Amino acid sequence: MKKVLIVEDSKTLSTMISRKIRSDLRFERDIAANFKEAKELIQANRTEYFVAVVDLHLPDAPKGEIVDYALHNKIPVIVFTSHFNDEIRETMFSKNVVDYIVKEGGPEVIDYLVSSIERFHKNQFAKILIVDDSKTSRHAMKILLENQKFEVLEAENGVEALSIMDEIQDIKMVITDYNMPHMDGFQLVTRIREKYPKNKLAIIGISAYGTSLMSARFLKTGASDFLTKPYLEEELYCRINQNLEMLEYIETINNLSNIDQLTGIFNRSYLFRFGQKLLENAKRGNLHLTVGIIDVDGLEAINDRYGYEAGDILIKEISHILTRNFRAADVVVRFGGGEFAVVAANMDKNYTVAVFDRVRNYIENKQIKFENHTFSVTVTIGVTTHLLDSLEQMIKKAHSLHVQAKKKGKNQVIVE
Repeated sequence: MKKVLIVEDSKTLSTMISRKIRSDLRFERDIAANFKEAKELIQANRTEYFVAVVDLHLPDAPKGEIVDYALHNKIPVIVFTSHFNDEIRETMFSKNVVDYIVKEGGPEVIDYLVSSIERFHKNQFAKILIVDDSKTSRHAMKILLENQKFEVLEAENGVEALSIMDEIQDIKMVITDYNMPHMDGFQLVTRIREKYPKNKLAIIGISAYGTSLMSARFLKTGASDFLTKPYLEEELYCRINQNLEMLEYIETINNLSNIDQLTGIFNRSYLFRFGQKLLENAKRGNLHLTVGIIDVDGLEAINDRYGYEAGDILIKEISHILTRNFRAADVVVRFGGGEFAVVAANMDKNYTVAVFDRVRNYIENKQIKFENHTFSVTVTIGVTTHLLDSLEQMIKKAHSLHVQAKKKGKNQVIVE
């Protein structure tokens, strides 16, 4: 369960943290103002907390007793305290706390705390491969990463690492030593980059020979970052988190360029990029294409009568209907306004009319609810199964068939 325990004697601060977690992460929160309340909550709800944010110095537990109690109950801990020195920090990290955050500064400190909680929650979905011929080094790093909830894989050399990566496709990060038998770290990074670009997988080089030249060679070979042994646990976590966040930012940007923001399905830009690949395959005789244009009848009237919010709800509902009624391999996009496009590979031509007419009929009988209103709409569909020179030409042909269907009275399908 996504539930956070906040142990903080300042009501103002605990309220700020709770509200920020609610607004940014939507996680449930419990708040304890002292050690006694925290113990009661943990005893009642221990298995529900995936992390606890705790102050080190509570009125009834001034020596950080809450940290040991939470960890004893298998609840990961983020220390959030106004007291900082190297000895305290080292003691806390020796206990395998998730993070150690000092209450200095303004709202940005709360922002960092909440981002740390979010990162910790996301870590459970990220696989990291450690490559090091030293079993002792691998084991030490594995413990640190598992404490952060990462799924950790191990390889004792580059050859084994490449074999693991062939079998497991969703590894997000590789942390590799330099000095290894069979294949050194530079060679491994080069081989990995032949298959995995920087926007798909992060690589951190690591070595006891921490010279500027070593770092530069790792980075030039294709690594995303470099660390020198021995390293602080805190530095390791920060480097890993920064590189994973960069991958997530890139993925978000790519999604924004491919996804329609209202409906969450693909947009016109994606259609022309991906659809062109299907067309090239079709021209080589590997498959046949079907392109359909689906347009909502009377969308402007809906907007005028009920408002644009009702129109948005309608568009979202139709996008859900389309994605549910076409195959997962079919490309369904919002082309613009109330217009959608479908590009399907190897749709049986004998059933093309039936497939699109079933969708038309489903939409016609669907009741759309908005506030106190209920209404229904129809769609008009044009479909071509003839392979033309470009995807754009096929879309124009399907669009012209859709226009013909509109002129014939709407709420119908014309298939060429």
